[in-house]
Amino acid sequence: MTQNTEEFINHLLAQMTPAEMIGQLTQFSAGPETSPDLLRQGQIGSLFNASGALTGQGQSKSSNAATANYFQNLALEARLKIPLIFGRDVIHGYRTVFPIPLAQAASFNPELAGQAASIAASEASADGIKWTFAPMIDIARDARWGRVAEGSGEDPCLGADMAAALVRGFQGDSYSAPDKIVACAKHYVGYGASEGGRDYDGGEISEPTLRDVYMPPYQAAVSAGTGTLMSAFIDLNGVPATANRRLLTDVLRSEWGFDGFVVSDWDSVGELIHHGVAEDEAHAAIQALRAGVEMDMVSGVYHKTLASSLQNGKISLGEIEEAARRVLRIKHRAGLFTQPFTDPDRAALTLLTDKSRQLARKFARDCMVLLKNEHKLLPLSRFRRILVAGNFVHATSELFGTWTPDGRAEDVTPLEEALRQVAPNNVELWFADQPDLALILAQQVDAVVLVLGEHPWRSGENANVSQLELPPGQAELVAAMSTLGKPLTLVVFAGRPLAITRQVAQADAVLYAWHPGIEGGAALGEILFGLGSPSGRLPISFPRATGQVPIYYNQKNSGRPITPDGEFRTRYVDLPTAPLFPFGYGLAYTQFEYSNLKLSAETLRGSLQISADVTNTGPRPGTELAQLYVRDLVGSLTRPIRELKGYQHLHLQPGETRTVKFTLREEQLAFTRADGTRGVEPGQFHVWVAPDSQRGLRAEFWL
Repeated sequence: MTQNTEEFINHLLAQMTPAEMIGQLTQFSAGPETSPDLLRQGQIGSLFNASGALTGQGQSKSSNAATANYFQNLALEARLKIPLIFGRDVIHGYRTVFPIPLAQAASFNPELAGQAASIAASEASADGIKWTFAPMIDIARDARWGRVAEGSGEDPCLGADMAAALVRGFQGDSYSAPDKIVACAKHYVGYGASEGGRDYDGGEISEPTLRDVYMPPYQAAVSAGTGTLMSAFIDLNGVPATANRRLLTDVLRSEWGFDGFVVSDWDSVGELIHHGVAEDEAHAAIQALRAGVEMDMVSGVYHKTLASSLQNGKISLGEIEEAARRVLRIKHRAGLFTQPFTDPDRAALTLLTDKSRQLARKFARDCMVLLKNEHKLLPLSRFRRILVAGNFVHATSELFGTWTPDGRAEDVTPLEEALRQVAPNNVELWFADQPDLALILAQQVDAVVLVLGEHPWRSGENANVSQLELPPGQAELVAAMSTLGKPLTLVVFAGRPLAITRQVAQADAVLYAWHPGIEGGAALGEILFGLGSPSGRLPISFPRATGQVPIYYNQKNSGRPITPDGEFRTRYVDLPTAPLFPFGYGLAYTQFEYSNLKLSAETLRGSLQISADVTNTGPRPGTELAQLYVRDLVGSLTRPIRELKGYQHLHLQPGETRTVKFTLREEQLAFTRADGTRGVEPGQFHVWVAPDSQRGLRAEFWL
């Protein structure tokens, strides 16, 4: 923090009444019901700029510079002229909709994700938004949970890399810049562990797992300078996150040095009553504020009760002042005291530019994961007549995915038109969105592409499912089409891993397209027709059946580990224990071989150099993702069977060999030990350079 900021805040706080301080801790939703009088009295510190799509479903056009400036004018009529900060859910793009965050993680390209976040910041800020409730960086091991779409998957290493890159993308070098916005890392912490995959439910996480799996993305976001965090809805180990002082203050502030502010999730302060830890709204407000929640999102509980609690001696002025200080600090760093208004002409020059569309197309293409390609069916450019069928044939905004309130269907080239534009001149495309018609037309073509999957409203906040199979009717279409003897490609649009074991067996090729965003149709065409090569890899394990979840690659070994032989081993009797597709998995239009694994020493002292040769043994150029995994064989606590520690993209021409080099540092082997401290323990380790979390070349070293 700069001295100027602190001097400014101290001067301002010395002039503020308790009511004005409490006002800074209060966020309401912007709209016709917003009280001009409260704004003029300095009783509101922030407006949640959304009047629709509040759980990520559908679109809402409430954001624009004129609206923001209108409310800001009212706020600046107050005695101390403290500006508002406008927040909005800018999750994976604003007007330019990029792939959903889970898909972005499939690119294994944090730099690209940061570029997309930078464009989203530029667009949102042009409409008066200065604060985004993103990135969502919860680790998720259960695909039934709808919000798995909003995060980066199951791995803390990849999750931490994505978290830091997204924060830097939104905020830049300084979020006081007109085209940057304040990030909000959410939902702190453990939200992805809600029982049964049910949003808002409770969860139990051991301290070592919390520290080693769920916290690393948040610590990375704090280290990257995130201005704010959001507390989670979850009741974690019996303490609702919004009232958890140990996590919000002791860990976040004292251990990690975070000096921004924490905002509650929507109404989660008031919901402490439902959790059963608060007697009434006043009690809930005191608990949340003392835990470390500086801003109450929309419940109005701080606004209604803190003044009375102060008067009754149940809370001190110093506690309220410290919370207000944190909010004012971020506002000052954001430049709102010197630049409170938004240029109304900027949006026309900023929203949905050619540059942003180009990045959206590249990102969508790089996110798609080729799961199967029997007989080298893809690319399809050699076929003359192709049928494209399924419920996504006419998709426009259905390609967006969850949490895209500012995306517009009219900005999207419909899927069938985008495919026509990309297809080679000698390819004739037929389309059918009805199963009966599709089965008739399929008999007259050379190949079939089925475009199926989840509607965006089937994933996202509180869009949880008890079964991970394809939505009703789609599996039947795949089965019927597979009996016709035509080369069959299955393209799946979804916000989560689906259990598509039977469909993978029935199709010749399977491409997982996720919800790819505004340029998803064109990106899909480029992959299908060989204008681009698939390079995405899975950031989350794919289950064979719903009964396998939670499933994740970095599991513990157990005393009776999974082996092909032996009755009394951990197993299922009705299906294999391994996932359908493991973390890190993905194919290309060529093949790669790994060889010549080398370590710079037998013992790691400070750091260790690890290298291997990767060769493109196929007929086409392609991009391989070389992944570095380790295993600590003996620890004071049980250790995962593999942990990702690095990854690199290699673009190789046919026949080309390149040496991939990794540096493994001692601190990367640290974990939460039996005594509760974090550090390393000497012993033997395995290390792999691998194409995914189940294969690869293995060596050993000692620490």
